[in-house]
Amino acid sequence: MGVEDSVRTGRGRLSASVHLMIFLIVSSATAAAEGVDSLETVTVTATRIATSSFDIPAAISTVSVQQLTGGALGINLSDDIGSVPGLLARNRNNYAQDQQISIRGIGANSTFGIRGVRIYQDGIPQTGADGQGQVSQFNLDSAQRVEVLRGPFSALYGNSSGGVIQIFSADGREPDQVSSAAAYGSFGIWRAGLDASGASGNFSYNADFTHFSVDGYRPHSSADNESFNGKFGYTAGEHDRLTLVLNVVSRPDAQDPLGLTPAQFAASPNAAAPAALLYDTRKDLQQQQGGLIWNHDLTDTQSLQVMGYYGHRSVLQFLAIPISAQAAPGSSGGVVDLDREFGGADARWALKTDLLGMPFTWVAGVSYDRQNELRRGYNNYVGTTLGVQGDPRRNENDITYDIDEYTQLSWDLTSRLSVMAGIRHSDVNFTVEDHYITPTNGDDSGSVTYSAATPVAGVVFKAAHWLNFYASYGRGFQTPLGSELAYRPDGESGPNFGLQPARSVNTEFGAKAQWQPDLYAEATLFQTLTHDEIVVDTNLGGRSTYQNAGRTRRRGGEASLDWRVTGLWHLQLAYTYVDATYTDAYTTCTAAPCSTPTVPVPAGNLLPGVPRSDSYAALRYGADTGLRAMATAQYVSSVPVNDINSVFAPAYAVFGASLGWGSHYAHGDWNVFLRANNLFNRHYIGSVIVDDSNGRYFEPAGGFNILAGGAVSWR
Repeated sequence: MGVEDSVRTGRGRLSASVHLMIFLIVSSATAAAEGVDSLETVTVTATRIATSSFDIPAAISTVSVQQLTGGALGINLSDDIGSVPGLLARNRNNYAQDQQISIRGIGANSTFGIRGVRIYQDGIPQTGADGQGQVSQFNLDSAQRVEVLRGPFSALYGNSSGGVIQIFSADGREPDQVSSAAAYGSFGIWRAGLDASGASGNFSYNADFTHFSVDGYRPHSSADNESFNGKFGYTAGEHDRLTLVLNVVSRPDAQDPLGLTPAQFAASPNAAAPAALLYDTRKDLQQQQGGLIWNHDLTDTQSLQVMGYYGHRSVLQFLAIPISAQAAPGSSGGVVDLDREFGGADARWALKTDLLGMPFTWVAGVSYDRQNELRRGYNNYVGTTLGVQGDPRRNENDITYDIDEYTQLSWDLTSRLSVMAGIRHSDVNFTVEDHYITPTNGDDSGSVTYSAATPVAGVVFKAAHWLNFYASYGRGFQTPLGSELAYRPDGESGPNFGLQPARSVNTEFGAKAQWQPDLYAEATLFQTLTHDEIVVDTNLGGRSTYQNAGRTRRRGGEASLDWRVTGLWHLQLAYTYVDATYTDAYTTCTAAPCSTPTVPVPAGNLLPGVPRSDSYAALRYGADTGLRAMATAQYVSSVPVNDINSVFAPAYAVFGASLGWGSHYAHGDWNVFLRANNLFNRHYIGSVIVDDSNGRYFEPAGGFNILAGGAVSWR
């Protein structure tokens, strides 16, 4: 399919998406004729106070841990979260890289890690001060739920917040319980976990250890992963509660098969890139983090929360950079050695009361995050031996911190009309202290501070007890990453301080309908206008530099339906349409070496990594005990992989199914399951590496595969 055909088809799907949203709301209204009481899903990510998501002027979804781990591998957040509209989570099937996550097209251009989307665990940031995060440390076995916030109100979380994903660990409760789970499947998958939780008096605990290993369906893609997550609570009297959260992840020697060029994928869809074998590309990741949260009730209406956290992360990664590219004096080599210390704090005051006889909440706080990363680089060869650590090429401290102040309020003006508004002010400082200075490699030290104020506001109109309409508006910003600031395009020494943050204006209009306990539907139209989008400028001598590309536009719609058809049947549908385009033309480099951007990117080109359409359906059968079954389907339209839109990853549709059985016994529960993925053995591109200078854009997904497992708990 050519670009023009893709655009023409996309316009047709925009109309289809609007019709689908109208259909969901109208169908929901018909189902509400019996007048069943509403079901409230309580969330905290949007308001920072436990609030019904139905009454918030924002698109926010909650996914239970049962959906993520029941009858599933339970390792990758991306595997079973397709029911959230607007969220595209893709498993790279490469554990040397993190999962690929974008929200409404924001974050799709990240070649590694997660950017543009803020990540939190139990209120503790998993996104660094520079705006880049990861979800590889999430331990789903110990989780209770995941909340996904989309749209303008994400800006209340600061830099690089085009959306927010927050995982909440379950609290320990009586009676004490020990659980064990295991799964084995295709491609050498093996998973085993042990969880203990409970409560005694004022103390509660929930601790989980999980081991995971995989050989991989592609050569050179094996990995081992061990993670621990612990949440410990202590209630001191009636007004104070302390919560300690500990998280450890170890992923040694995760092999990296790299992406494939279109020609390589056509010749052998499950192959590893030849460069991966030549340079033995791999990654070693170790991370430890702890956080302490103190909640104190000042009065019946006022509360105080103080959170502090600290962690350490180390990464040793061997890349496939050719020796010829490392010959340049300014090259940082082909081995990345990072040693990062990070931490921060957040303090907030909250008021929940009545104002003029109507419910009113107000939150005000300040946060501080800091990371000090010792970044070293080495050649990836010694003599003629490749894939080993050689001579040093880089040694610097990259120090980043942010100081943010924020406030937000919500108020029911009448029984039918409520408002929510807030503002956040951010100062983000980047400092480079270069310790590797030679006659041919100058001093790259320097410092810069970016500042922004991001206001948001929204309104909810309660048309009926089962139907709300809302609108919201906000501004956001995204600073460059430290790696994007590292080098200047003119080749001179010093960071690229001419690079500016990308700033956005975000709007959305939506409707929500719900009835307990049977049906919930929502539909949203959204638009994000961004200027100074950050894109590739040059590729030369092992260094990539970046520029601001002018304006971009992301607009579209999303809709979802969650319907418990009967007590045993449960239907979930989700659809997202995103029209993501460059609205200003610019020039770029598309291959290395390239010292001057000369390739034009016309206005109207599609942003890489963003499919126009993403559809998901799941039909589940069963209850806590007895037979359980599930059938799933997902369709993703074709995806451009570079700015010039010369290559597309083809559209695909994949299907899955599972069977299971659960039962209670005197002192606990047990269940078993069998799951089949990619039922029709489709060869398709599971994720893409955008704007790869070597043309290795495609990360293929596995063919037909099965997974069998079970769990047992004792109380």
